[in-house]
Amino acid sequence: MSKFSEEKLAKVKEIMARYPEGKQKSALLPVLHLAQDSFGGWLSSETMDYVAELLNINPIEVYEVATFYSMYNLKPVGKYMFEVCQTGPCMLRGSDDIVAYIQAKLGIKPGETTADGLFTLKTVECLGACGYAPMMQLGKTYREHLTKERVDAIIEECTRNAAKNN
Repeated sequence: MSKFSEEKLAKVKEIMARYPEGKQKSALLPVLHLAQDSFGGWLSSETMDYVAELLNINPIEVYEVATFYSMYNLKPVGKYMFEVCQTGPCMLRGSDDIVAYIQAKLGIKPGETTADGLFTLKTVECLGACGYAPMMQLGKTYREHLTKERVDAIIEECTRNAAKNN
């Protein structure tokens, strides 16, 4: 199992120090983000157990949080994750069609990753950008007013970037 580097452990201690003594569980969300970023973009059971040990809480407390929030991945994900909003405003503007198009284009269903490990499709609840519907989050950026043509351009951009970085 992977363990945090000394640098990351120092970051965990810094995060924990933000909260009163005995309230180390309050550090769970940021420590889970750090773990996910450090260990391949997802949280294995072993990683969640490790986080529980570091925070001196029960593993079930970590599992409850990690399974509740869509921002945590509980299985390996692709280099590029298309998180398509599926709440009311985006649905009214065609997010179902966008999800169907991505499925057909990449040959994956929501929750799946392409065989080459490049793309994961995920449907999520409101991302708070209703005025730009339909939209998705790609990494730390929002991609808005999605159309089939825009999705094609995004896939092409990601494929190009992946080839450039290999």
